[in-house]
Amino acid sequence: MEKPLILVTNDDGITAPGIRALVDVAMELGDVVVVAPDSPQSGMGHAITISDPIRLHPNDRVFEGLESYECSGTPVDCVKLAKHVVLKDRKPDICLSGINHGSNASINIIYSGTLSAAMEASLEGIPSIGFSLLDYSYEANFEACKPYVRELIEWVLKHGLDEGSLLNVNIPALPYDELKGLRVCRQADARWKEEFTEAQDPRGQKYYWLTGRFSNDDKADDTDIWALENNYISVVPSMHDLTNYRALKTLKAIENL
Repeated sequence: MEKPLILVTNDDGITAPGIRALVDVAMELGDVVVVAPDSPQSGMGHAITISDPIRLHPNDRVFEGLESYECSGTPVDCVKLAKHVVLKDRKPDICLSGINHGSNASINIIYSGTLSAAMEASLEGIPSIGFSLLDYSYEANFEACKPYVRELIEWVLKHGLDEGSLLNVNIPALPYDELKGLRVCRQADARWKEEFTEAQDPRGQKYYWLTGRFSNDDKADDTDIWALENNYISVVPSMHDLTNYRALKTLKAIENL
């Protein structure tokens, strides 16, 4: 039987250890094509490049023997170029993004380049998964999570996902025997409480650094944050449709103004 075609991307850059770990797993399951940023693109969300040219170059230094490319644009640019330039008439059976160095749970999905790349693929009707490990270190160890990453990829390849849907998967940075398994849950209602640190450059001009802390007041046991705090891998089904369906009925009254 023909092997599935697997598109792999990320937001930490093509040389990040996380994408190496994801490619290692994906290669066991299908034919892999990599299109990833040539430098870190964390926090880019669903940004696209429209005011500068985008460079796309083959890169056989990182993934020897694989069809792989580095892109000067954002993670979403990578997926768009993969579809329209690299793959053309070849539609991936699945798109995998990550494995991100750091959490993309709860509200972080809004800012995440990792998840936006997966979401862009889902917009094109490609089942997609964004993977994140709760370890921001460049030296993060991805070995313990690989069996779960493989299980999830195999499940989606076999069963598919609803049109326009993707999975946001976050993994505690724990040894394999301390991971309790998978937990399908909702996105926690949490947010960043932000501050800006003000300073001056050598010319006396002000500049600012964004800082802050993550605040979660959602204490229910069906959220991704609860799952991660209790050593489960969180699996949140997500989508690009941002309609607030609960508000539709109430707002219908506007039509009678």
